Amino acid sequence: MKVGVIGTGFGGRVVAGAFEASGCQVTDVVTARDHDAVRGLCRSDVDLISIHSPPFLHLDHVAMALDAGRAVLCDKPFGRSLEEAEAMAGQAREAGLVNLVNFEFRHQPARQAMHDLVASGAVGRPQHLAYTAFTSGSRVPLRPWGWLFDRSLGGGWIGAFGSHAIDLVRWLLGDVTSAGAATWITIPERPGGAGELVRCDAEDAFTGWMALESGATATVDTSFTAAVTTPARITVTGTEGTLENVGDVRVVLRRQGEQPRNLEFARPSGDGHHQAMVAWAGVIRDAVTDGVQAAPSFADGVACMQVMEQWRTHPPVPVGDADSPGREPRSG
Repeated sequence: MKVGVIGTGFGGRVVAGAFEASGCQVTDVVTARDHDAVRGLCRSDVDLISIHSPPFLHLDHVAMALDAGRAVLCDKPFGRSLEEAEAMAGQAREAGLVNLVNFEFRHQPARQAMHDLVASGAVGRPQHLAYTAFTSGSRVPLRPWGWLFDRSLGGGWIGAFGSHAIDLVRWLLGDVTSAGAATWITIPERPGGAGELVRCDAEDAFTGWMALESGATATVDTSFTAAVTTPARITVTGTEGTLENVGDVRVVLRRQGEQPRNLEFARPSGDGHHQAMVAWAGVIRDAVTDGVQAAPSFADGVACMQVMEQWRTHPPVPVGDADSPGREPRSG
């Protein structure tokens, strides 16, 4: 299978190699900002266009790929808004082409183990999922201002991280019926290209909740601006037990009256996305080659965006001050 990749960042660094590792031929990796190069790639001799551009370019790039008759993998958060997500899903339905959203962590081994255990009834009927993830990724070192900190461009931690968390909840526990969140901007200003401070209006931390069709609930508590990074924890409680994933390297099943069952997983070397992305690339290869729709699809991207829009209902609250990392410390 021939794959064309849009995006020289994550696309070039992780995705291209993952497709090659799965036996595909990557014909080219083009920058997302070069309109002519993207159009040319979509019209070239490829079977799949793998889109890893910023969210404000998703709508245009998906349209180019579908118009050229190519199967499409689009990275999360799948556009900037529910309107854009629904438009892309509608275009894919009309085209009748295989369409996929890049929630690659469904293929992370520890999370697959969680999925299998929940599906087998190991914790009984799931009642709650709690996901905590605190990382210093945009604080140490201080990440400069870019589209990720601009709400109008699809930036914000809800899209960058929350989309993965929502997909995990839906994959493990089912459809979401309602949601809400409190969002914050911990670092309100970041250095621009010339060193000037630029105001941020997209959240870098949030606490979100979800109510599910099954009667279960879920919470996500996370920050992209923690002082230090700590292992993420995903805990599922049910009527007969509890399942805990610590840092995607250890999964523990606890049931009343039984010894805990521990499952250990090797910590991936290199980029943390690579292992899951290689496995996912193999699934994509088979889906496109056989012409059979796989999941997560554009429909899953729309369902995720529905929750994201509920989480984004209220503008984020700036909580940083003059001592935040974007500014020089106050004297006196």
